[in-house]
Amino acid sequence: MILLRRLLGDVLRRQRQRQGRTLREVSSSARVSLGYLSEVERGQKEASSELLSAICDALDVRMSELMREVSDELALAELAQSAAATTPAPVRPMLGSVSVTGVPPERVTIKAPAEAVDVVAA
Repeated sequence: MILLRRLLGDVLRRQRQRQGRTLREVSSSARVSLGYLSEVERGQKEASSELLSAICDALDVRMSELMREVSDELALAELAQSAAATTPAPVRPMLGSVSVTGVPPERVTIKAPAEAVDVVAA
């Protein structure tokens, strides 16, 4: 499941780090507690639109730019998620094989899943 609050937090953190600013500096400028800003950046808290506006002002970033970057991240995450859902599961390696001698192949019955047993008639 894709969490929007996590993507938003990641983008906010990158914006802050690009500017070489600390959590303390941004939280002070935005008038938000350092702990709360940290939780927003880690995707643990949902940020209200008022809070996002204050953080964007503190970072001197337009909210539309922030949301565009979040939208791009969301699109990539959705693509990755849909690709993972449509990719077939990897085939498990064979754990061993069974050798059947003296029995005609039409008389061999496999009781385990076919991918788990390899029957070799000699």
